[in-house]
Amino acid sequence: MLHVDPISVATPAAPLLTAVATGPAATEVTASAGALAAEAAPPPFSVTAVVTEARLDSWLAVGLVLAAGLYLYGVYRLRLRGDRWPVARTIFFLGPGLGGIASVTVSGLHAYDTTLLSVHMVQHMVLSMVSPIFLALGAPVTLALRTLPTGPRKRLLAVVHSRIARVYTFPLVAFAIFVVNPFALYFTDLYRYTLEHTWAHEVVHAHFIMTGCVFFWPLLGLDPLPGRWPYPGRALLMLLSVPFHTVLGLTIMQSTTLFGGDWYPSLGLSWADPWEDQVLAGGILWAGGEFVSVTMLAVLVVQWMRQAEREARRIDRELDRQEARQRAAESTA
Repeated sequence: MLHVDPISVATPAAPLLTAVATGPAATEVTASAGALAAEAAPPPFSVTAVVTEARLDSWLAVGLVLAAGLYLYGVYRLRLRGDRWPVARTIFFLGPGLGGIASVTVSGLHAYDTTLLSVHMVQHMVLSMVSPIFLALGAPVTLALRTLPTGPRKRLLAVVHSRIARVYTFPLVAFAIFVVNPFALYFTDLYRYTLEHTWAHEVVHAHFIMTGCVFFWPLLGLDPLPGRWPYPGRALLMLLSVPFHTVLGLTIMQSTTLFGGDWYPSLGLSWADPWEDQVLAGGILWAGGEFVSVTMLAVLVVQWMRQAEREARRIDRELDRQEARQRAAESTA
């Protein structure tokens, strides 16, 4: 299926052509540009359009397929030598993890991410908050350490425990990056720039994923990362992130200016109101952020309780061993 990216609709191509041609030619060129814009604009947003506008030719789709293939190959290698790998980890990594990224970038939603701010916010939520959680639960670094040869394993450990990794995965640093990034994007001219340039828009998608992984991996992940905080500190940091989404969502909903300037009105979509869509986008960010944060807090509490139970069982076993040694010593005496 031939897909025309809506980013190209509002580029300066039409004004440039008009400036070059004058008189009747200018009128003809302007009419042609307007017809092209109307034809290239995506159809009204619907479930059918999300399916029919799917795209499988992006670099991100190739990266997702490659990541899934490498993960499954690692699981296959473990099973060949008789080792177990939890099925839940594979499901988390491939399903909500990589599958979540694909659902908002490879599906037809991508055709609307520069047309509707609300769709962009859905992408923002999934790429930075939902998928990174399940990627972390998939423990891909642990899988790689268990399957790689000695040389690559040592190099991977060196990267994981490097000074750069220690700085960026330190919970306070990761929290600051996670909180500041959306404000730096939406309240500056950077957001308009990403709408006008396809490559910048794709970089923002990758940046969302990386930011989410840097924040959630040390909090929830199972991989051996340096500088990991105890569970009370992790729960407190997750609790502090709750007001951030409320403030950002309400600010977007109550803003008296359109994000992206005149970008959305210039598309001339008869089936979408940019102002109403911006209010919806703020509501999505507010409600979605609250839901994910509270859910994450609950997951951390459950993990904390399980760790306490494992520690209690370990202490009980140690006490049993000490008692057995004492009885043996008394019997010998």
